[in-house]
Amino acid sequence: MAATPFIIPFFIAHQGCPHQCVFCNQHVITGSSQWLTAELVQEEIARCLGWPRDSRRQVQVAFYGGSFTGLERGRQEELLGAVGPFLQRGEVDLIRLSTRPDYIDQAKVRFLKERGVGMVELGIQSFDAEVLARCRRGHTAEQVVEAFAHLRQAGIGVGGQLMVGLPGETTAGVLAGARRLVSLRPDLVRIYPTLVLKASPLADLLAAGRYQPLPMNRAVALCARLKEIFAAAGIPVIRMGLQPSPSLEHDLVAGPYHPAFGELVLSRLYFKRMRKSLAILQKERGCAKIRLMLSAADRSLFQGQKRCSAGRLTALGLLDEVELVFLPGQPRLTINHEIIHVSFDPHC
Repeated sequence: MAATPFIIPFFIAHQGCPHQCVFCNQHVITGSSQWLTAELVQEEIARCLGWPRDSRRQVQVAFYGGSFTGLERGRQEELLGAVGPFLQRGEVDLIRLSTRPDYIDQAKVRFLKERGVGMVELGIQSFDAEVLARCRRGHTAEQVVEAFAHLRQAGIGVGGQLMVGLPGETTAGVLAGARRLVSLRPDLVRIYPTLVLKASPLADLLAAGRYQPLPMNRAVALCARLKEIFAAAGIPVIRMGLQPSPSLEHDLVAGPYHPAFGELVLSRLYFKRMRKSLAILQKERGCAKIRLMLSAADRSLFQGQKRCSAGRLTALGLLDEVELVFLPGQPRLTINHEIIHVSFDPHC
């Protein structure tokens, strides 16, 4: 497995996008309003390159938080050009950025490729036409497909961002959208539950009783289903839930927010695996005991929030005659076991 890239992030809060989607308050999401200059970009890259890191990790400079290809061309040249010297010296491997699907065409892709952009994340959010319209996204699902084609043709990696809990959304529509994204073979995916932020149109809809956010347990369950769809296709989900920040927490009005939302999703998936594995082992063990060996790094996933997962397994009788061993050297998300035969019992 390739090492996780070393990313040097920059935020261009809501720049390059003339729209305001119903869920959007970009300043709150990024927690940044600083105007980036070429000098600031170069200073920050130089500072971050001085940090200790695994030499196997690819170094990437990322521009997040806006629609980069919607910026005025000179502004794009300023920011990408600031990274150029580091690319030429081999200190940075590639540039990644996020943008809208309808802000990608052949000319834009050629411009990006020539300046070292190797990954573009597309803010898709949904493939459902009605949901896109109600969210005021301003693009279509067909434009997502076209953007993928342009980027693939240029040899640029493509990521996709989806949201759950959008106005007008159905569970069937969300799952269908995930499967459609799988068919496009993205290199990576991010999944975000919809949050209601101050100064967003969605806050007005909530106040008027015209929108209801997903409850936490529903958001976790739905994101877990999406994670399973992408995992089955071998597509990594690199983030679930918005990055915690003081500004986000201060301006959050409603919605399924948790600073470790992704951990909640993984814990739910881990519980499902444990329940299935233990149910089989309990049927097979006879009078023997089970030694269950898990990664020490997965202890919190096994226990679940407020130990709810471990408690449910206990209540189901699935931990009866089970010895739990958490091993520091065991790979994450692996479940190993041994059957331990006890002293002879004539009734077995």
